[in-house]
Amino acid sequence: MPPRFVPLSDVAETLSISASQAYALVRSGELRAIKVGGRGQWRVEVSELESYIERSYRRTEALLEEERALERDAAEGRS
Repeated sequence: MPPRFVPLSDVAETLSISASQAYALVRSGELRAIKVGGRGQWRVEVSELESYIERSYRRTEALLEEERALERDAAEGRS
């Protein structure tokens, strides 16, 4: 059975970012996580990580569409 929660180090590895960047995602609220144990270790539910990735794809698609629309407007002489 795969784990339900993963540490931030696994999140960082999955997203190919640094551990501090993974922590910043949690601190900003972009990625939901919980603190567990006496030392307050951060854990991210795998489903939350997958949701974050899906949201990131949607945001990226919207940004790219916006850029394409601006490029079309510029090519047609509109601002």
